Amino acid sequence: MGDGTFRGSARSRRRAGQPRISWLIAALAILMLGGASLAFPATTRGSISRAVFLPYVSNPPDPCQAIPGQSYSAIPIVPPPTSIPAAQHPDLNLAIRGWQLTNATLGLVYYNPGNGGPDPNAPQLANLFADDRVPRFTHVARVYNWDWSTNRRGSVDTDWPVTVAGMAVTPGEVISLPSSGYRIYQGVYQAMVLYASRQGITVKYTRDDNVVYGYTIHVEGVCVQPGLLALYDQMDASGRSALPALVGLQVFGRANGGEIQVAIQDTGVFMDPRSHNDWWQGR
Repeated sequence: MGDGTFRGSARSRRRAGQPRISWLIAALAILMLGGASLAFPATTRGSISRAVFLPYVSNPPDPCQAIPGQSYSAIPIVPPPTSIPAAQHPDLNLAIRGWQLTNATLGLVYYNPGNGGPDPNAPQLANLFADDRVPRFTHVARVYNWDWSTNRRGSVDTDWPVTVAGMAVTPGEVISLPSSGYRIYQGVYQAMVLYASRQGITVKYTRDDNVVYGYTIHVEGVCVQPGLLALYDQMDASGRSALPALVGLQVFGRANGGEIQVAIQDTGVFMDPRSHNDWWQGR
């Protein structure tokens, strides 16, 4: 009798343990397939209850995947095209210049607008984001000057306290063209793409293939939408007589990680991207 009772208890324990094993196997399978937040039924022993919680596992979208509903066109530039390959041009590819971190306010700042006041048609950086927000500034920096006589990076640009701003984003978040009051072609297009890659984009609010006049915005840490990048590469390879153009608020890519870096130029001069008066009006 004692031997039979022991075997019966062992079989009961095995049967009681089977659901727990099945739940764990199912949970592991779910996690391998994408994951979910699951609370498993409590296993009770006397007055003690235990619950097993597994974390939610979610993968952000591939920042370089196609963005539905987007199409792009090229428009003629105002000649001449740039004589330096855009990928190697320190005015067009901001990564060539680089920047140096500095200590300054991680937020919007106010400058005396002077006699002329701010330009009401200036591009507004809140439009980079679908929710038109003022982002959390993650770091600030100063861009390097370029020594054209030696074709090398020069000293740090000290015209403004800050000329590059890191802005917090969600990985994979869509990034769009800041809208302005300017139209550069057919009364519709607002900016032309001077440079594009899987790491960044440079857009110009005129049809000149340079940064000499008008506004230029550089956005690093963004993978340009494949269709736009393919069109840019095609136009670049064919001589740059035309380049892709964007309408205001048009999506051009996704954030590669948790922040993007933004710089803005006015007639070739790097400005402070934190300036409330200029780039964040009404915010």
